[in-house]
Amino acid sequence: MDFNVKRLATEAGLFLTRAVQFTEEKLWQSEKTNLDQDFENLTVRADCTKHWTEKILRQTEILLQPNPSARIEEFLYEKLDMKAPSRITNSELLGQHMEDAAKEFGLESPYGSTLVKVGECERRLGAVEKDFIQTADISFLSPLRNFLEGDCRIISKERRLLENLRLDLDACKTRVKKAKAAEAKVAVVPDFQETRPRNYVLSASASALWTEEVEKAEQELKTAQKEFDRQAEVTRLLLEGISCTHVNHLRCLHEFVEAQAAYYRQCHLHMQDLQEELRSYSSNFYDEICVSSPVETLTIEEVQAPASGTRKAKVLYDYDAADCSELSLLADEIITVYTMPGMESDWLVGERGNQRGRVPVTYLELLS
Repeated sequence: MDFNVKRLATEAGLFLTRAVQFTEEKLWQSEKTNLDQDFENLTVRADCTKHWTEKILRQTEILLQPNPSARIEEFLYEKLDMKAPSRITNSELLGQHMEDAAKEFGLESPYGSTLVKVGECERRLGAVEKDFIQTADISFLSPLRNFLEGDCRIISKERRLLENLRLDLDACKTRVKKAKAAEAKVAVVPDFQETRPRNYVLSASASALWTEEVEKAEQELKTAQKEFDRQAEVTRLLLEGISCTHVNHLRCLHEFVEAQAAYYRQCHLHMQDLQEELRSYSSNFYDEICVSSPVETLTIEEVQAPASGTRKAKVLYDYDAADCSELSLLADEIITVYTMPGMESDWLVGERGNQRGRVPVTYLELLS
């Protein structure tokens, strides 16, 4: 208990001394020991590295997981040293919805079978995205976190310790300066009267006391200077290690770029395969329509315009025919349109010169 009280009193006195020194420096009433310019440059570089590493880490996390709630959940699991549950990606969820919709619409229908193909592709894209997120977290995010939670904290701790030792050193310098000033004052202007010889003894005693005080202060100054120099060297070595950190982060950045390139490359390949599959499927589907549906295969020989019921229509937008039964349109042209028995309500037969084909009503403005 006595030891704790003494230690508490010592720490309180030390804290008070540092507070007084810090206040006097702010009020320009005391000198401050400045570190060399090279050390200051290393400090600025370390602060800059920490600042931008935090920004890059935070924005990369947003890129990999845009959902803030999911990021908070993953953060809590990480702090609790627990494994976060596997989370379905947006692409996988979209693929699942497409497959469920295909079951409702009918797997044999053109729309339903296409939904299945696209849904399977979205699931593959989601799996690729998961691999990319995991690779990016291991190769890029983890080293950045380790730097911020490890090296940065150590550097900050040593810098705080160096600042405290600097305050102690400057406080010792102030005490030495005041002790020397008091000693000089006693030596130059002794406090005695020539008619009282006893004051000669008192003056000599006071001078000896101040000399002893100066020696004690100088000894404390040497000790403080030694501790400050040692801590400055330790802190300098840690700050110089930022160069190695940049090299390590550069390597991690290359790995992140490689992972991102592989991710987009695989996504591109999956989408190309899907496009080819859909083109092949659509070509076969429309060929079957043209062969098996003579009513919708509109040709000059097979379809004749009715004697009455034709109207003029203005084309609102360009339209590219999707198959041989449709007619391509150009905006602002005027064509003749009419209906045929059994035709869908949102389609008309369009005629332009010797060309005929189905045209969508939404692309037309019927004229009176």
